[in-house]
Amino acid sequence: MSPGLFITGTDTEIGKTFVTAALTHALQLAGARVVPIKPLAAGQSYDAASARWVNEDVAQLHAVQTLGLTAEQVGPFQYREACAPHIAARLEGRSIEREPLLVAIAASAALGELALVEGVGGFRVPLREGWDTADLACDLGLPVLLVVGLRLGCISHALLTAEAVRARGLRLVGWVANTVDPDQPHVADNLSALDAGLGVPCWGFIPRLPAASAAAAAQHFSLAPAELLQAVLQAQTC
Repeated sequence: MSPGLFITGTDTEIGKTFVTAALTHALQLAGARVVPIKPLAAGQSYDAASARWVNEDVAQLHAVQTLGLTAEQVGPFQYREACAPHIAARLEGRSIEREPLLVAIAASAALGELALVEGVGGFRVPLREGWDTADLACDLGLPVLLVVGLRLGCISHALLTAEAVRARGLRLVGWVANTVDPDQPHVADNLSALDAGLGVPCWGFIPRLPAASAAAAAQHFSLAPAELLQAVLQAQTC
């Protein structure tokens, strides 16, 4: 595998793709050739203009990358139904196989210098019998960045996820807070508890943005693009 990060989250629909796109944008500003990869993506809608079935997350990552990647290189395994990937695959008469998935990720990662591999759902989502997304993260061996969706319950979800990451022998190198509930009270207290409990640097706090975009979100990272790139590179050898 190329150097990079495995990006996981406290749950589904908490902004993993949004943060991955923002990281891609920021690292590209620092001069890095970044490959964002959403290896498993469930949920497609038909785009009449292109006559293609499109996954929104894959499209978001594809739009921000600057290497001329295809949508299939960004999202090698996509499924029609918006549900757990092993169920979505089964509904299409398919199954998720470990080796083809790892080969596809490695092939896409080789097209750049840094790979940002986004997981699906939370940290432990079943992919096939005896193999889940935590196992996938172990197979890849990348340092882990945790996206915390700020809403009620996020502290426990984040601490449990960090515990699960470390129990697998993986390195949690940082976390990003992304606002899911704009009306959540006591945000500063939540961030303080997360910072103390997770024990790794916070790479950014993204508020609810009036015009959400990767570029706008990237402005809320704690590090400038060049410093962010240095942090990612240093994470490979910690």
